[in-house]
Amino acid sequence: MDALNQEGEYLQTTATSETSIIHVVDDDLPFATGLCRLLRVSGYTVRSYADAGEFLMAQMPDTPGCILMDFCLPGPSGLELQAALASRPVSLPVIFLSGRADVPTSVRAMKGGALDFLTKPVERETLLRAVQSAIARSIDNRARSELLREQRARYERLTKREAEVFERVVAGKMNKEIAGELGAAERTIKAHRAQVMQKMRVYSVAELVHVADQLAAAPPCARTSP
Repeated sequence: MDALNQEGEYLQTTATSETSIIHVVDDDLPFATGLCRLLRVSGYTVRSYADAGEFLMAQMPDTPGCILMDFCLPGPSGLELQAALASRPVSLPVIFLSGRADVPTSVRAMKGGALDFLTKPVERETLLRAVQSAIARSIDNRARSELLREQRARYERLTKREAEVFERVVAGKMNKEIAGELGAAERTIKAHRAQVMQKMRVYSVAELVHVADQLAAAPPCARTSP
């Protein structure tokens, strides 16, 4: 099978994506050049960075993608860059590249959230499969993040009383019990409950509980407390 080697040799492949951006972070210029060429002839838009600092200073476009990152970077290491990226609201999937691989190194990378760990020279098909998987993960992550933003916005449009009803409904309380706690008539609670369901765009209590769980599980910087 053809491989992309340390000297940057590559073989053309058919296009696989025209909308995703692959970020290559590698200080090995010949290898990075060959890698970028391979990805471009495969249909990807590619951006290249010589080190972690250059990558972190760059403005990231709002598009699906992934990061192909050398494990042993000058300055901040690949693991350190990976840790910095983990704090971002929507982090791009990371694929590590390394000239030498050992089990402890691979385990550290995967525990840090890396999607894959590839050893140079990289087989062409192996690389492209890893990239395709990372792009699929990126698209899925973005969709989940967008859904969470929509759910959060809907929750924030609830009135104070509707939010109080929301909290009690997802806690499993009945209308009569909620009415007693809030000092309101049961028919008023029923009306608020219907408004909550409509505003949150759900059709059952089970769906409402699922939304509440997603909001509660959101990262602290993005969380709206229901």
